[in-house]
Amino acid sequence: MHHPHRGSMQFWPRKRAARALPRVRNWPVTKEVKLEGFIGYKAGMTHAMVTDKNPGSPTKNMDVSRAVTIIECPPMKAMAIRFYRNTPYGLNLVSELFSQKYEKELIRKTRPGKNTEVPAEFDDLRLVVYTQPKQTGIGKKQPDVLEIGIGGTDKAQKLEYAKGLLDKEIKVSELFKEGQLIDVHGVTKGKGFQGTVKRYGVKRRQHKSEKTIRGVGTLGSWHPNRVQYTVAQPGKMGYHQRIEYNKIIYKIGSNPADVNQDGGITHYGIIKNDYVLIKGSVPTVKKRALVIAQPMRPWQRFKQTQPEITYLSTASKQGL
Repeated sequence: MHHPHRGSMQFWPRKRAARALPRVRNWPVTKEVKLEGFIGYKAGMTHAMVTDKNPGSPTKNMDVSRAVTIIECPPMKAMAIRFYRNTPYGLNLVSELFSQKYEKELIRKTRPGKNTEVPAEFDDLRLVVYTQPKQTGIGKKQPDVLEIGIGGTDKAQKLEYAKGLLDKEIKVSELFKEGQLIDVHGVTKGKGFQGTVKRYGVKRRQHKSEKTIRGVGTLGSWHPNRVQYTVAQPGKMGYHQRIEYNKIIYKIGSNPADVNQDGGITHYGIIKNDYVLIKGSVPTVKKRALVIAQPMRPWQRFKQTQPEITYLSTASKQGL
């Protein structure tokens, strides 16, 4: 009898994230000289009526209901430019160029250095940015800091572009366009200590089973005489770093009144800055930071079109 393995080995080990802000290990190689990521805060979800432009869809040119996620995107600021050299062991940091104008809240997280010189030789550079959560209503002052890659292949152009960002605010509308594909990096909701049924999806045993019902039938064979790491066991669940590939941006707006719900978004409040509407859900909880990035492995047959939203629900989700 066919019996599939319980619990995907794709996500192994089931390790909890080191911090709430996701770590991006790789940035895609793009031709355009542009910042490849942005930090936003998940506000909540709603639904919208969107015109289906898929030529092969049975609902072509019809309005269909879609679940959308609202991400508030206050402007970011650049803290430093980091210069790297290629080595047999990967990129090696050789120098940093710090901005001399930064928000006082940044001191809550780190203290920028004083170096203002560009190294003579480097192979790549990246931009260290920080958010301004004080402009939102989430009640947070300490900014989130992240190193973000810059697209392009010409080092001189990338350096000139990065220098131009050191003393100005960076808006999400400058980096992304409506209708394009993106990757969303986030840390999932923590669920605490859970059993094998919820954690791995194993079936409940019959009600006359010995010792336990919500547990695995066996821990393994007699030999080898040890429990394999692949056996479903109780333990901590959630708070994992995950990536949602190839999400679609439905809208990038600057008027918060278009998405603010009656009585405020539940467990979030009122949006005060630019926002992004993304098709579907994203892996994090409300008020937590996530990273919007250029797609790492975009769909080859995807054709970017301008989404048409005919209706966006702003009704209260609290029954007001």
